[in-house]
Amino acid sequence: MPNCALLTISDRDGWFIDDDLVHEPLRALGWDVHDVPWTETVDWNQFDVVVIRSPWDYQLDPSRFFDVLESIDKSSATLFNSLNTVRWNINKSYLFDLEKRGIEIIPTYQFSSVTIADLREAEKQLSSENWIMKPIVGANADDTFRIRRGTGDAELCELCSLFKNMDCLVQPFMEQVPIEGEFSVIFFDGNASHSVVKRVRKGDFRVQEEHGGSVRPLLNPEPALVAAAEKTMSVLDEVPLYARVDLVRTPENRFALMELELIEPSLYFRFAQQAAGEFAKVVHRRFGS
Repeated sequence: MPNCALLTISDRDGWFIDDDLVHEPLRALGWDVHDVPWTETVDWNQFDVVVIRSPWDYQLDPSRFFDVLESIDKSSATLFNSLNTVRWNINKSYLFDLEKRGIEIIPTYQFSSVTIADLREAEKQLSSENWIMKPIVGANADDTFRIRRGTGDAELCELCSLFKNMDCLVQPFMEQVPIEGEFSVIFFDGNASHSVVKRVRKGDFRVQEEHGGSVRPLLNPEPALVAAAEKTMSVLDEVPLYARVDLVRTPENRFALMELELIEPSLYFRFAQQAAGEFAKVVHRRFGS
């Protein structure tokens, strides 16, 4: 019986994790399945496959996280998504790489040791009344801030101090997010599986459920939305086991990439009846190939 580990977080309280829905479909295909916190000391050779699923505190110690992934990669287990994919996707500068490949991204500026002058210049270039500042390596909207145009130097100085030792991104706050939401198209083995729309809680700007955001299934996604997601997937160097393409509608009524999630995205199995079974079949097929 092949053995599968779903890499997760040690303390699951307060998190919306639905990976347990994959257990039964995998067992029906003859697999033994375990949820394994990434921070535990484990002999990874006991597993045939390790799937990175919900290690949602990895950004607190990315160096240790990579050490764990490298130890899995060196073991007899197969890591999904691959170490190369994770290494590329963990730093949000991948957005610029995708832009060079013809993918429309939301306007994005990258800064190292950011200064008030940097932020004022970005503010000048951005057309929105609000903008977002976030770390270039991060998850779950940690250390992500919405800043209003014309914010005083004192507040910007505090942000510069916070980001003193980390690279950051500055992007416009896309006004369609609180109006209609952020769209996600989920892919298994390169094929679109299902879609959801994520909305913010009133008074907030973050769509994550942990921050009060809401999610609902998108049963009939616009063809242009799916086409934008598929175009993003088409330019990747390798086909990942899973992917979540997060997009937002632009003022020009196009869909621009917010993020391409290839490491540990919520795949929203509970919002699509067939999704967990499809995912299990992909793991089974990939292992056998």
